[in-house]
Amino acid sequence: MIEAFRSIAMEKKKILFIYNPRAGKAKIRSNLLDIIDIFAKAGYEVTAYPTQSRGDGIKAVTERKTGYYDLIVCSGGDGTLDEVVTGMMQCERKIPIGYVPAGSTNDFANSLHIPRNMIDAAQVIVKGRNFACDIGTFNDDIFVYIAAFGIFTEVSYETSQDVKNVLGHMAYILEGMRRLASVKAYKIKVESRELSLEGDFLFGMITNSTSVGGFKRITGKYVQLDDGEFEVTLIKMPNNPMELNLIMAALINRNINTDCMYCFKTSALRISSEERIAWTLDGEFGGEHKFVEITNQKQALSIRIPG
Repeated sequence: MIEAFRSIAMEKKKILFIYNPRAGKAKIRSNLLDIIDIFAKAGYEVTAYPTQSRGDGIKAVTERKTGYYDLIVCSGGDGTLDEVVTGMMQCERKIPIGYVPAGSTNDFANSLHIPRNMIDAAQVIVKGRNFACDIGTFNDDIFVYIAAFGIFTEVSYETSQDVKNVLGHMAYILEGMRRLASVKAYKIKVESRELSLEGDFLFGMITNSTSVGGFKRITGKYVQLDDGEFEVTLIKMPNNPMELNLIMAALINRNINTDCMYCFKTSALRISSEERIAWTLDGEFGGEHKFVEITNQKQALSIRIPG
């Protein structure tokens, strides 16, 4: 009898639940017990891990044997998801990831149709299906859905968590508008199989998402997250503020203006410049680089999505 109980205990499925207690007005606190209850009722033994500082999500995955767990679940903003995915990509054994969005914009969750409601998102994790999703490599780093430089990119990682919690994605817009007066151009060289070019650009983004900064379809109309290709958008330096306004309107409405922007799909590209350029990866600071090599790792990880 004792051996039978031991066998049942050993067979119980296990979840490592990594969450950011401060993300999205700290709303995880009022939902935490209900989320864990959903996992427990679905037959999972849950280990909870609240992150305390940047990089904790990576350590939570890499310092624990992923072979011990059946599922890794994270709750927070896109930055928390980025850390968990980065940690998983460093592990030899890849296991599915569940995502309970709790951030300000949750672009990637929107792209995968994961509910904004945390309880509904938890139900998706236990009742949904695995989706083999593309993941990006950025030199020696990892990103889930966006690598970007230039105007607006500093906003995401320089806007404080408290401001993000209060204003949501409007925090990014308001802070970005404040920076329009100090627009800077970056002279870069872009090389890919599909296109090679040089010029002065104020913004560039390499994406695998249907939403950026809360704006849907800003990356294109026919985006697939498992096709092995990124959507690339590069915006030339405008001649005057009026032209800049037209460019931003064209970008948001995805009306491609070939006189001021390049838009194409690729599985890999290299970007070089004479000066160091600050990059953002999934809304977090990605370092300053003179050269970056970005590659799409097709269907590298499984994410739980609605069935």
